[in-house]
Amino acid sequence: MGSKETYRNELRTAILQLSDRCLYSASKWAAEQLVGIEQDPAKFTPSHTRFQRGSSSIRRRFGGGGTNEPPLTPLAGVSYISTPIHEEDDNNVDNDFYLLAKSYFDCKEYRRAAHVLRDQTGKKAVFLRSYAIYLAGEKRKEEEVIELDGSLGKSDAVNNELVSLERELSAQRKNGTIDPFGLYLYGVVLKEKGRKDLARTVLVESVNIYPWNWSAWSELQCLCTTNDILKNLDLKNHWMKDFFLGSAFQELRMHNDSLARYEHLQRTFRFSNYIQAQIAKAQYSLREFEEVEVIFEELLRNDPYRVEDMDMYSNVLYAKECFSALSYLAHRVFLTDKYRPESCCIIGNYYSLKGQHEKSVMYFRRALKLNKNYLSAWTLMGHEYVEMKNTPAAVDAYRRAVDINPCDYRAWYGLGQAYEMMCMPFYALYYFRKSVYLQPSDSRLWIAMAQCYETEQLHMLEEAIKCYERAANCNDREAIALHQLAKLHQELGRSEKAAFYYEKDLERMEAEERDGPNMVEALLFLATHCRAEKRFREAEIYCTRLLDYTGPEKETAKSLLRGMKIAQSGYPPMDTEHFPP
Repeated sequence: MGSKETYRNELRTAILQLSDRCLYSASKWAAEQLVGIEQDPAKFTPSHTRFQRGSSSIRRRFGGGGTNEPPLTPLAGVSYISTPIHEEDDNNVDNDFYLLAKSYFDCKEYRRAAHVLRDQTGKKAVFLRSYAIYLAGEKRKEEEVIELDGSLGKSDAVNNELVSLERELSAQRKNGTIDPFGLYLYGVVLKEKGRKDLARTVLVESVNIYPWNWSAWSELQCLCTTNDILKNLDLKNHWMKDFFLGSAFQELRMHNDSLARYEHLQRTFRFSNYIQAQIAKAQYSLREFEEVEVIFEELLRNDPYRVEDMDMYSNVLYAKECFSALSYLAHRVFLTDKYRPESCCIIGNYYSLKGQHEKSVMYFRRALKLNKNYLSAWTLMGHEYVEMKNTPAAVDAYRRAVDINPCDYRAWYGLGQAYEMMCMPFYALYYFRKSVYLQPSDSRLWIAMAQCYETEQLHMLEEAIKCYERAANCNDREAIALHQLAKLHQELGRSEKAAFYYEKDLERMEAEERDGPNMVEALLFLATHCRAEKRFREAEIYCTRLLDYTGPEKETAKSLLRGMKIAQSGYPPMDTEHFPP
């Protein structure tokens, strides 16, 4: 990639410049990457390094930590551009007025901050004034939402400052007086107004001139809804582009590509909590829950007061039904910052796992009052309403989720489930198709769609078979697809195909050391099928295994064995009906 010392110097400068413009979120992100760069062992002894992670799960995954690492080169042999130099215009700024305006800004008195800078002409002052006006408009918009429809209501409220800001920033761009921070704000305004194509162009200009503003990259990512759009961006090959692509690939569900980017970055930013969390997100999407749990445990050891991304960790603990671990996590975030959306979601997951769905909904609603665009809370609240059999409320929650992010396959899947509960399979099928289009590698979605095809109203068994086949090829962890394929082929009179899938299902159950009615059903069918095909040796093996059970299957197996012995002896079975009593 390049010199670690170069990256440190660039990030230190960026932190100061971003903080100076009140872009605190981007400044925090840059600071986290700064301390995430691996320290030079020649300068730092183990007792003086900031982090101690000798057993890092990320190192184990990517083989880091050795002394014979390959040189840090960009992916696919692409050379990075030389870093652009951003020159400040401090000579054109009255620092006293700027400091007063920044103080007002930090106290969220945005209009006062803008008023103080009304006569300032320096680029830094002009940006802060415009940014303050934008945030004042956002603040008023949120107030109108609450006044008109409540904190969770749908509202037509808009930021009334967008029109004047667009006019002003557009003029600055045309006459060449706008700086990269102004371009970032202009891109945000255009995005809010729905002018997505121009917003992408403007944000690309911003990050090409000043690549360290992570807020600009994040806004650009939101506008990259397809891989084709991403490929057509005219981005310079700065090292910050790898961070952007890793995140963008994740949103586009290209999880393996995302992991490859973060693997590359992790070789330099070895101690970055951000990169560890992003790798955990990608693995979560790939349903590698064991690895995800290890990463989050390590993140909490290194950053015990971390709240961001911990809601995903709670989802993993929920899926694994780890009551004690989820209880501990909920208690920890409650003490750290109980009025964060993530904290409320974690506590909501805890109560959901305990079966207290009303209390769970209360916390998800609290999360949404703190951030009504918090996607995870809408989806999880929909799940809770499904558990409570309140399907109209569930449908409303899921619809709000897809309004926020039309690419959220979980919400589409939830809508399918809700309509299936209402015995409306045609509607359910539409939403299940949406979900599998967005997440074709998730076996659960294919199984849900197959079960919908199997319903009495549809009874489209051939389509159900195709869906189960896709599920079986997508690592069906719940082991549903193979058994259902066998049953459907049996129902359609295709004995050979049914036997094939029963055998595969039996092999899987043996490998996973599972037992139960599915195994009994498979053994019975295979014993009967092999006997009909005169494969007596195989039939005897299946019947012998059935003798270990105590139910009616044991008597069936005995009857089959007797029949096979008679058939193999060459004598016809005796007709006992004509014998005297």
